[in-house]
Amino acid sequence: MPGVPALPEVLVVAGAVATSAALTDGDVDALVLPLAPPADGDTDPQPRTGTADAAARYGIDLSDLAERLHATGVAGDVHSIDLPRPAGSGVTLPWTGLPTRLVLVGIGAGEPDELRKAGAAVSRKTRGLRTVVTTAVARAGAESVRAFVEGYLLGAYRHPTRATGTPAPAAAERLVLLGAHPAEAVEQARVIAAATWTARELTVTPSDTKSPAWLADRASALAKEAGLEVDVLGPTELAQQGFGGILAVGSGSATPPRLVVVRYTPPARRSGPEPAHVVLVGKGITYDTGGLSIKPRESMVPMKTDMAGAAVALSTVLGAAAAGVRHRVTAVLPLAENAFGASSYRPSDVLRMYGGTTVEVTNTDAEGRLVLADALTFADQELEPDVLVDVATLTGAATMALGRTHGALFSADDALARALQAAGEAAGERLWRMPLVEDYRPALRSEVADIHHMAADGTSAGSVVAALFLQRFVGTRTWAHLDIAGPARSGTAAHELPEGATGFGTRVLLRWLSGPLAG
Repeated sequence: MPGVPALPEVLVVAGAVATSAALTDGDVDALVLPLAPPADGDTDPQPRTGTADAAARYGIDLSDLAERLHATGVAGDVHSIDLPRPAGSGVTLPWTGLPTRLVLVGIGAGEPDELRKAGAAVSRKTRGLRTVVTTAVARAGAESVRAFVEGYLLGAYRHPTRATGTPAPAAAERLVLLGAHPAEAVEQARVIAAATWTARELTVTPSDTKSPAWLADRASALAKEAGLEVDVLGPTELAQQGFGGILAVGSGSATPPRLVVVRYTPPARRSGPEPAHVVLVGKGITYDTGGLSIKPRESMVPMKTDMAGAAVALSTVLGAAAAGVRHRVTAVLPLAENAFGASSYRPSDVLRMYGGTTVEVTNTDAEGRLVLADALTFADQELEPDVLVDVATLTGAATMALGRTHGALFSADDALARALQAAGEAAGERLWRMPLVEDYRPALRSEVADIHHMAADGTSAGSVVAALFLQRFVGTRTWAHLDIAGPARSGTAAHELPEGATGFGTRVLLRWLSGPLAG
């Protein structure tokens, strides 16, 4: 994918551990072998494809070694064994000429989610090596191969530093899959991983660099490098066209807002169903102080990641182009910094949004829904989408409800909700459908504007009320809202996720775009 640092290389080599010449390549540093949990009535982990052959070729009892290491075979449980080298030129050991490091990795029952964890565990365990060879998915189907490679590549990501400016791989430089594997599954995993790397990199970029102008320029460069169409509206164009929400949110910042539109159009097809037009709107608050309704210091620290939705929307359209999905995909990125100053918008202001709807503001720290409202109306009125999806780190309430493992999904369309949930299950990014509670809609009534932007009557269902507010701006379009405030950020590194920005949403949206849009 354009503009993304090189991911570790993934190769497929036919053969088996017992006979493969790949293991005698002097560049191979480690052989990775799979284990499963003990069978009923047993206490030892079970060897899987290639493990018994490796024991014979190396002349060692790997089952005994696994027991000594307290290996469990549970997905992601990983252990490394460094075999001794011969002492003296005349000594020949059974493993002479073979990789002297063996890695035993648990794959559980071999389900895709488990293989994704196993791949990530291998990637972290082999950091700094050149080449590793594995039989972990030697006899697995395409979905299992894809999951393992995804896990390996996603687990290889490390956040960029100011010294390097780009993410550094946290895995071996090359992964060799021993066996017969579909090349398409490996390529799909690479596209997914590259898109997620891009989302993570953009999200963790410090806000003293990542102004709305910088992010617009970066999005433009990535889009043009991928051969996509891109338009950028600056403050003058935003004012001329009436983007009152984006302008208000960005009014207190020294760096003015932007609106970026990136378009992917697939090659014409001679047959098959007519491609749909999918528009993805991503919240792009490059830093969120809360504005005049200022946040506490502790809450402000992670706010460089408040543009994760825009990063996901951009990365998804780039990934869609790289994968050659059959649908038209457009990303709309409303970008602003929610700062505070003499020109900041105020609680009690009434804003005129794109399209003319007036909104009463009572909390300037609920700014995300304002920039999304402008962008959603623009998408509805100007882009004619068949399906409209917004993705945003929108509410703390969603995090309180679902924690950091699930994104909140809101949609009035059952088929779209089912399709997105199914894509999330397959991709390892789970969505939980939340209700659009009609009884809460009166909470958005305003005496001085068309709509209040928060619950005016004390209704506490914050994420639901925010979704109801957004629904007002999508017209009659088929629409879904993904609140990723929880899973967009991780407090610790775990499995395929790094600490910090996760890129959550990229995998599920690309999975969804590659399958049926309605379930």
